[in-house]
Amino acid sequence: MSVNVQLLLARVLLSIMFILSGWGKFGSVEGTTGYIASLGLPLPALAAWLTIALEIFGGLAILIGFMTRPAAWALAAFCVATAFLAHYQPADQMQMISFMKNIAIAGGFLALAAAGPGAWSVDARRTA
Repeated sequence: MSVNVQLLLARVLLSIMFILSGWGKFGSVEGTTGYIASLGLPLPALAAWLTIALEIFGGLAILIGFMTRPAAWALAAFCVATAFLAHYQPADQMQMISFMKNIAIAGGFLALAAAGPGAWSVDARRTA
């Protein structure tokens, strides 16, 4: 399998969960705000809208390969922050599994940031 096929597949697989998750949060902003408030974070309504925007627009950017490196860095940072703020609960095995998944997804985004989006992307078309 060519590197461009692999990078496209990586972008699709990494982006789809964020697009769908952001869209789900958009449909339940109150629930998202309540969950963020339950974590004790400040300005939960603002944090909810910022999360929704990052997940949807960051996910779409990764999917189409537009501003891929900055989007990948932003989503990697989001994954690490979410891992520690929402899932780091050593006494709860399910939360720790979510914690480790978020860290692993961040690793995928960092690999994508290092490799770039590949030839089948908006970024490649813009630099051609």
